[in-house]
Amino acid sequence: MEKILFNILFFFILMFVIFFVDYYFVMRKKLKGKGKRKKEDIMEINYLVGKFKLDKSKLHYKPIALWCALINAFIMSFVATVVYNIKLHRAWQLLIAFVLLFALIYSIYEIYGRHLLRKEKRNNKNE
Repeated sequence: MEKILFNILFFFILMFVIFFVDYYFVMRKKLKGKGKRKKEDIMEINYLVGKFKLDKSKLHYKPIALWCALINAFIMSFVATVVYNIKLHRAWQLLIAFVLLFALIYSIYEIYGRHLLRKEKRNNKNE
């Protein structure tokens, strides 16, 4: 029971730290467009726009950047927590982490992209 509580606490603390760093130090700087960084440089949004053919002019970048930072934090902290608890050789841990990381990135961003696509279609219908 103690180990489960430790793992849950480890997951949430790691998720909070990763979210804080990703959103406040990476995403917000790109949203403000300071220096060379611009809204168009957010890789996650570019992936979603390209894959699901979303209209860039109708996107609200702030909530999408917030959700992308939250998704990234969840994925990284989940993979770290799972790999931390696997008692195998380090090479196997890295292999499992690599596979799990790509599977989660693809699946969660696929779900989020479909959500944005439905939302865009619904807004186009109402206009």
